[in-house]
Amino acid sequence: MQEYISQAISGAKITAKGYAVADKNAKFTPYKFTRHALGERDILMEILFAGICHSDIHNARSEWGEGIYPMVPGHEIAGRVIAVGSKVSKFKVGDYAGVGCMVNSCGECEACKASNEQFCQNTIYTYNCKDCFHGGEPTYGGYSDNLVVSEDFAVTVPQNAPLDKVAPLLCAGITTYSPLKFSKVSAGKKVGVAGFGGLGVMAVKYALKMGAEVFVFARNKNKEQDALKLGVKALYTTDKLSEVKERFDLIISTIPTAYEPMDYVRLLGYGGEFCVVGLPPAEVMPQIAINSLVFAGHRRVYGSIIGGMKETQEMLDFSLAHGIYPETEIITAGKIDEAYEKLTTGKAKFRYVIDIKKSKF
Repeated sequence: MQEYISQAISGAKITAKGYAVADKNAKFTPYKFTRHALGERDILMEILFAGICHSDIHNARSEWGEGIYPMVPGHEIAGRVIAVGSKVSKFKVGDYAGVGCMVNSCGECEACKASNEQFCQNTIYTYNCKDCFHGGEPTYGGYSDNLVVSEDFAVTVPQNAPLDKVAPLLCAGITTYSPLKFSKVSAGKKVGVAGFGGLGVMAVKYALKMGAEVFVFARNKNKEQDALKLGVKALYTTDKLSEVKERFDLIISTIPTAYEPMDYVRLLGYGGEFCVVGLPPAEVMPQIAINSLVFAGHRRVYGSIIGGMKETQEMLDFSLAHGIYPETEIITAGKIDEAYEKLTTGKAKFRYVIDIKKSKF
């Protein structure tokens, strides 16, 4: 890390080591690259843990559109600050910090001023994105050993926090926390969670802590006991949705594969909401016919993408205060391909997190 610190102090570009894919069909291999020089309001982080999100797979395989290669995925990042720019006030060297799905925005538009930076027209995503604020260079994510980021796009993490569990909160946490807050989930509400992977587990935990009665929809009953242990009322398999008698105030879909959205909309009570946070590959992306919405009886359908930086910090503070963490399995970077295979074939139990310090680059 001393080499990186010296580069930061001298104003040079920061060299980095990570794991990348060369194209959509490639396996992960070690990759050396550079990040932009430390700006006056930037921090340089030593990455300690990086979560693997299903959207990493979609991007790495160009399932949502052609990716930028070589690609270093990863937008669930936790680490230690090792250098700070001259005008940084939020962090000091030695602090822990977390970074999620975005690393910059314009800061001037209506969305940014409302602390909804994720809706800015110039949001810069943590990887697979051209950074218009730094000469159009491609961004590289958290499957690597360092990160340069604006202090405004990093959240503060207490020294006693479990960083391996904090990392996945920066996507899986905020992605599910934000719609629950938007839909005003509280005691007495009935919430359904479609999909019980990394995102679904977090949605369940937050909804339960907010006082809701929670149900899960899954492809099979393999995780039924896990769901019941968390406090879920029942797990329904997706082949028997027509037999479900409950009617819900909110259903959150975390499903990353093909499905029929209206099957869930029909399970809403009057005025209920169906929120989409999971996105399948483009070739099997679900569609909703507008005539089906006309006869849906004042049920609402909306999408949600992560959350703004203010809400992300709120989510992290809430999670730490209540001990709400994802179920994780720690791996090294050499196991990324194996983790991807398990995630896409339903063999993964919950969330994989890369221990960067134990990985060989």
